[in-house]
Amino acid sequence: MSSTRDDLFSDHPDAHLDGSFDAPGGSGISGVTPDGAAWLASAGTYPRSTLTLWAERPQAPVVLPCGSVFDVVSTPAIFGRRMLDRLWHEGPGSGPVAVFRGRILMFTAPGTAHRLPSLLRWEEFGRTDGIPPLLCHGTGDAVTVPAPTDVDPQSPTPAGSRWLVAPDTRNPWLPGPEVLLWAAVRAARAAVRISIFPHPDQGAKVYDVSRRR
Repeated sequence: MSSTRDDLFSDHPDAHLDGSFDAPGGSGISGVTPDGAAWLASAGTYPRSTLTLWAERPQAPVVLPCGSVFDVVSTPAIFGRRMLDRLWHEGPGSGPVAVFRGRILMFTAPGTAHRLPSLLRWEEFGRTDGIPPLLCHGTGDAVTVPAPTDVDPQSPTPAGSRWLVAPDTRNPWLPGPEVLLWAAVRAARAAVRISIFPHPDQGAKVYDVSRRR
């Protein structure tokens, strides 16, 4: 995945309320690589059918089950953007990330959906009042996965789904529950320190994916 594809999200003038970001020139974040598509398809019961569908209709989103290849943590758009800022600027980076109907979907290690809620409830992590409800999708759940190829920016998909950090390998690094907990707590604490005035170097964020573990 190239770093130019990671000019993602900030309080940039071109950032949308759904958390997505238009790169200069109006084009969206580029799509999934063939290896990334194979990884996504492997989560389904019939991977070859999914890949065949994408070969014929590369702009078609699909529904895939969670729990075996990945879990998904869904956050409100603004809070999710803050979590991702923490992950990329202070932590190990993130796994694949998508936007769907105004929420940010973070693809995580299997088991995260089961473990993260209990971690959030532990008293030793202090007050978590600033953390909004996080929807954790694991075994028995399914999510809508954006199309491998971005749609025409003039004709967005009705579901409003798109990749922010597109999968690019057959074995992407995925954060676990402890990493997500850390990012959520940091994002909640940072929210109370945000100034009403923009930072002097505010702009599109560039995430160096070579740092990702």
